[in-house]
Amino acid sequence: MNDENGEKVLPEILKRDYQTVFYENWPMWVGGLLIGIVSILTFAWARPWGVAGGLRNWGDWFFSLVGAYQHTPVSPLVSTNSILTLGLLWGAFGSALMSKQFAIRMAPPFELLKGIVGGSLMGVGAAMAGGCNVGGFYSAVSALSFSGLAMMVGLIVGAYLGLRYLYWELEHVPSGSTGGGMKKKEGNGFSWLQIEPYLGAAMFLAAIACAWIYGSAAYTRVGGLLLCGIAFGVIIQRTRFCFVRGFRDPFMTGEGEVPRAIATSLIISVLGFAALKWTGLRGENAYVAQAFWFGGLVGGIIFGFGMVVAGGCGSGSVWRAGEGQVKLILAVICFALSTSLFKALIKSSEGLTALMGHRVFLPDFLTYKWTLVIIVLIMFVYYMAATWNEETDKFTVEL
Repeated sequence: MNDENGEKVLPEILKRDYQTVFYENWPMWVGGLLIGIVSILTFAWARPWGVAGGLRNWGDWFFSLVGAYQHTPVSPLVSTNSILTLGLLWGAFGSALMSKQFAIRMAPPFELLKGIVGGSLMGVGAAMAGGCNVGGFYSAVSALSFSGLAMMVGLIVGAYLGLRYLYWELEHVPSGSTGGGMKKKEGNGFSWLQIEPYLGAAMFLAAIACAWIYGSAAYTRVGGLLLCGIAFGVIIQRTRFCFVRGFRDPFMTGEGEVPRAIATSLIISVLGFAALKWTGLRGENAYVAQAFWFGGLVGGIIFGFGMVVAGGCGSGSVWRAGEGQVKLILAVICFALSTSLFKALIKSSEGLTALMGHRVFLPDFLTYKWTLVIIVLIMFVYYMAATWNEETDKFTVEL
């Protein structure tokens, strides 16, 4: 009798644990903690986390394919930039299937247009800043690059301006804010929801198989980055982690949950990156963007405005595209094309390249100790300001 009860209890425990992992959203602070840890591991393995570089590689590949570019870019299948972004999309898609949250979600024409415009602006801003909200801000600050802090200021300004535009839109174009619905077959027919978890499991098994194939073909570094990207995709999809909320919500709703998670995550990542650079395991100038100050600040403003209009940042657009949101799929496509074109324009002009700015590695001027003290202090102020605003609504913009 006890054996029979044990046989019944074990499946229930497994079912309950599965529901906890995939049917319930993870706490935002857990997402920040895990992103910080995986960011350090990714840098230690090969390179920092980024999204815009992968999208630019896809855009370069497309324009080369149609004959617009004369040079042949690195294949998206072996480019480390591309693999990280592909892994993010892959992980988010698999996680969405496992949680039965994947669906083709259409949006009204005006919202689709906003995805196109917002994605294009994000591509321009990322080309100027040396990366998106991830590479240009999160990983740049982690790498102790001054341009990352400049982009942070730009993102705050851009998010504020983007929110002001959305409020203007609500007053003058009320139909523009209506959302779209999920396109799933209902009724007595076949239900995709029933098999989505199995498809998700198959996606993750395929990812492991691909990583093994990369390793067998002497691309172990690329295979490891694919798994790192997938880890980011799963974490972000399960926590609904999006940098847009970190810069928009304090002005819109006053909520400080995401800004606190970003600040915590960055403190962890900065300490890890500093340790890797200080010990010589990674070069001190590795991934210090040549974008201080103009590229980081102005690019951040353009990017921040675009991400609010599109409804997703670089990483947020990719994971939402993995859930089947058509507006964000368009945003990702336009991001890839515009960042490729604008980066090519910058590279073609010495004046534009010089205008974007210089590489500024903060420890060269402040030492490692004071760089860490200042960055941690900035993140603490960001954390506390978000919490204070959550209680007082001092920064909240009224319609």
